[in-house]
Amino acid sequence: MKYFAHETAVIDEGCSIGNGTKIWHFSHVMPKCILGENCNIGQNVVVSPEVILGDNVKVQNNVSLYTGVICEDDVFLGPSMVFTNVTNPRSAVVRRGEYSITIVRKGASIGANATIVCGNNIGKFAFIGAGAVVTKTVEDYALVFGNPARQIGWMSEFGHRLVFDTEGIALCKESNEKYKLENNRVSKIGN
Repeated sequence: MKYFAHETAVIDEGCSIGNGTKIWHFSHVMPKCILGENCNIGQNVVVSPEVILGDNVKVQNNVSLYTGVICEDDVFLGPSMVFTNVTNPRSAVVRRGEYSITIVRKGASIGANATIVCGNNIGKFAFIGAGAVVTKTVEDYALVFGNPARQIGWMSEFGHRLVFDTEGIALCKESNEKYKLENNRVSKIGN
């Protein structure tokens, strides 16, 4: 496999790293994790055992990906965002093996300094605002902000806020793709 790792990065044996992936300064990739093709792992990132990243995942600086995290293709993880993996951590109580799974679906973006509490999945193409604290599952295409995070709208696959007409149709201003809002769920319906 052909990937780039900066000389200060630590790559443990037993991990899988896809072609074209770049791992930058002071990052640590641990055993049994899987990094897809063309990922970008920023500075000071920790990828714990059994983490799975799909293709083209962008992990910005100072992110820790703990065991239990799965990111599908084209996910963006902003600088210093945080995942947890235990809902009730205590220093004196060992809870290894009780890690909750958190899945970030295809194309989702998580903003800088956001916190994702474990066990709460992020829907495809969802957009988590900077500093948000996600304490429940986020729907596909949802736009959420705040602490605790609340849904305030919907986003297109190109990252633009969708404005729906009276018939529940919205048009992405960049791609011209159409979206339908029905029963509080959004789906792409084409051009």
